[in-house]
Amino acid sequence: MNYPDYGWCFDNNGKEINTPETERLVSVLPTERQLSFMKMEYYNFIHFGMNTFYNREWGNGKEDISRFNPKKLDTDQWCEVLKKTGSKGIIITAKHHDGFCLFDSKYTDHCVRNTPFKKDIVKLLSESCRKYGLKLGIYLSPWDRYEKTYGTDEYNDYFVNQLTELCTNYGELFCLWFDGACGEGENGKKQVYDWERYYSLIRKLQPKAVINICGPDVRWIGNEGGRVRKSEWSVIPDVMDSNDSIIKNSQHGVEETKAMAKKLDDTEADLGSRELLSNYSKLVFKPAEADVSVNMGWFHTDKLFAYARKGRSAEKLAEIYFNTVGGNASMLLNVPPDRNGLIGKSEMKRLEKFTRLIKDPFDKEIGAKLSVVTKSGEVNPVADEYHHFADNENALAVRFDSVKKVGLISLREDVSLSQRVEAFRVLAKTEEGTYLPVYDGTVIGSRKIIRFAHSVETDEVLILPLQVRANPVLGDIHIYEA
Repeated sequence: MNYPDYGWCFDNNGKEINTPETERLVSVLPTERQLSFMKMEYYNFIHFGMNTFYNREWGNGKEDISRFNPKKLDTDQWCEVLKKTGSKGIIITAKHHDGFCLFDSKYTDHCVRNTPFKKDIVKLLSESCRKYGLKLGIYLSPWDRYEKTYGTDEYNDYFVNQLTELCTNYGELFCLWFDGACGEGENGKKQVYDWERYYSLIRKLQPKAVINICGPDVRWIGNEGGRVRKSEWSVIPDVMDSNDSIIKNSQHGVEETKAMAKKLDDTEADLGSRELLSNYSKLVFKPAEADVSVNMGWFHTDKLFAYARKGRSAEKLAEIYFNTVGGNASMLLNVPPDRNGLIGKSEMKRLEKFTRLIKDPFDKEIGAKLSVVTKSGEVNPVADEYHHFADNENALAVRFDSVKKVGLISLREDVSLSQRVEAFRVLAKTEEGTYLPVYDGTVIGSRKIIRFAHSVETDEVLILPLQVRANPVLGDIHIYEA
């Protein structure tokens, strides 16, 4: 068989490889905490608080907290429902912009302790997460519309005090999530956040936790609708994900909620191509996170106004899952409890269908033999989980014992060695023994999920790198029958 006749590429698409510049790009590596985080892939947000009892998205800090009384609150129910969807963890809005705390904080009276409910909800959730084998994360809004010291240096002390409580009283956390919303308080007061002080405290008290969005570890994908780029890079210029730019591009008013679900400008489409990175001296490794809500709003509302209460369909949520988890990003799906403190029937019904849609395609894995094929046709077995290519003129061959109807392929790079693949091709062997292209892709990263609209009948699939920055390291390849 003369493999080069069937789409092999030996010139790396005319791009350089293994040069000082490409070595600079692949020298940008993830930390151990980032590697652990990327393995989670899919986890949940819980937006719950005073907004739930006021039927709105953003509070102003003037709410009557005596209205907060979720009479049937059950964090076990939250965990049981979300665990079944395949979730790996839950991030709770411990304090939203209104300053009301779901935890028992000794630094404010504006907290759950002084409500009819009284119980520390973060504590309850931490216990439920341990019971159900889920990781716990904390959302703590830097913006605070209740605290009187906001807009002064004293507020940084207040924020650090509450951050200390959250990092010491609830066990191990997998992340601290800092919103970029607004950044200005009442009467135009602007808070200068002491980010480095916050980060230093977290590294000391929760060394395994990643710091998301306004933080050094995980970047916001740039919208609230789960939309991803064609090429979602983790190696990016440091200036393109600064806290100032995040705050500038985040919501500055609740009326922007609908727009934020669609935002992804063409100017933001390229964050990590080698052409872009050549213009920047300082690069960082920062995986993407896509946050999206099961409803169009973030908090549950009992008012059935068309926009906020409208739910995303299970089909839409599944599409977002495959595009994010299967596109070198993670999916953070918000599921807001209702006023009783329970995940409602409407949300549960869609989550059940969503679960089937994201799990069923992985039911029938095809047993296969993995080997390396060189440009001369030489075939060598693969012994390790990940294959370190000796050069970029090899392909990975996946052979079945008989012709199968292939519906889905999942593959990964060893991202502990950075992202290396810029373009790749999948070829399938035909009955005549030829190899036809069935898929062309760009980045692979932590995971690439390829779904075929129509099944591909073949007994052999080739994974061929077309353009790389350095010798690629591919593996963990799984192929599923349609």
